[in-house]
Amino acid sequence: MADITLRQLELFTALVDVSTLSEAAERLHISESALSQAITALERAVGEQLCVRRKGRGLQLTPAGQHFASRSLGILRSARDLVLAPRHGEALRGPVNLGCFASFATSVIPEILDRFPQRHPGVTVDVTVGTHDDFLPALESGRLDVAIVYDMLLPVGYAQREIYATELEAVLHPDHPLAQDDAVDLAELADEPLIMYESSPSTMNTHEAFASRGLRPRVVASVPQVILVQALVGRGVGYGLLMSRPNSAPVSVEGLPLAVRPLRPPATRTHVVAIWPEDMTLTPRAAALVDFAVEALGDRHAGTGAARE
Repeated sequence: MADITLRQLELFTALVDVSTLSEAAERLHISESALSQAITALERAVGEQLCVRRKGRGLQLTPAGQHFASRSLGILRSARDLVLAPRHGEALRGPVNLGCFASFATSVIPEILDRFPQRHPGVTVDVTVGTHDDFLPALESGRLDVAIVYDMLLPVGYAQREIYATELEAVLHPDHPLAQDDAVDLAELADEPLIMYESSPSTMNTHEAFASRGLRPRVVASVPQVILVQALVGRGVGYGLLMSRPNSAPVSVEGLPLAVRPLRPPATRTHVVAIWPEDMTLTPRAAALVDFAVEALGDRHAGTGAARE
């Protein structure tokens, strides 16, 4: 087999999560013809067809190409870590690409971006906010080092580390009769107007919480952002069901007060975790970031009880 360069591996792995060669070329900031020639040269060196390129029908990796891409990502990660790995006594330096689930990003990311650089000034953190559907392919393709998500509906093949415990809570207008209670039963809420937080896996989680009690919620609005749920609750449009979070004050974006109560009996107790592909080793930088998240968010969350939305 002819020699293969790291640049060739970089170009090929860019094909993993795109549907056309032109899309990959745009991401790489090279011409489509130059990328096509590079892939052809790589296939000649490997002696295998790594992808199928059809005009008007996009691009698809062959089984050999998928295997080659997976192995290439590992090689590229190792090469990057070799260059950026600190010598004994040296400070960490280099990038960490972090994904964070949208519903709790406002409670997690400010803590990380404010305090983590104080501990590791040579490390830069690039944040992507989204959902499981965004993060899983990005982790597999190497575009993310690690993602912070709910430990719910995760497929096999991912290593994980617990950051903090969380559970479903009721978010009420302060004048709601149930706001006078220390805890709320889902049965008391079933006929009330629910502002549904519409996001995977949160929506399914809420429906399952009701179904497990033989109940069905009365959904009056479905919105894609936690702050919209809180804003509508603050206006008295309905109530919300949200997972507990650290660093969260019981107030809407408009400054209106909210009453947050635990559910009785508890529903949907789970964890927020850091995940990464189990066949990949975290870089020292990403491992340090996960350590920091556990220390800064886990201890604080456990020490104050379930934070109130």
